[in-house]
Amino acid sequence: MSPLDTEVRVGTVESAQPFPETRKPEMVKLTVDLGDDTVQSAAQLGYHHDPDALPGTQVLCALGLGTVNIAGYESEALTLGVPGDDGNPVLVRPDGDVPPGGELY
Repeated sequence: MSPLDTEVRVGTVESAQPFPETRKPEMVKLTVDLGDDTVQSAAQLGYHHDPDALPGTQVLCALGLGTVNIAGYESEALTLGVPGDDGNPVLVRPDGDVPPGGELY
């Protein structure tokens, strides 16, 4: 495990779709390939990212935080982002392509 209390691994988005059923705007359902596992994640990415363009994108996911039920969808990982100029999430991604599953250190 990394020096952080949470495991952070790189994953590749396999699928992404808008998730308007939630109480938060611009939520997106993601399926993320972690190399040896696939997880679901719900993230408020629609402000800065087009869900149709996300498949194939590498992202960082925090794991081991437990599963959260969001409008009937089981989110198993936290897809990491930082606030953009408007305060809404922008994805944190590797600078170049790396193998899925790599752990942040």
